[in-house]
Amino acid sequence: MLIRVFYTKGYYDLVNPEFLDYLIETKKIKYFYRSSGKVSLGVDKVRSQRTPYIGFERRTWSKKPSYRRYL
Repeated sequence: MLIRVFYTKGYYDLVNPEFLDYLIETKKIKYFYRSSGKVSLGVDKVRSQRTPYIGFERRTWSKKPSYRRYL
């Protein structure tokens, strides 16, 4: 799915979501469009402004099922 963006240089473009993250971080766009409407950088919240999680990554655990529990 392509996302419509408006660059600071004054033109529109369609980009993929991965490239949108880059454009947000480098502040090369003024706004982009979601299905709910226009999102202005610096005004509306966007996902790339969150702080990274520092801690133990629980999703990397090996979750082998224990069948003895059910016997």
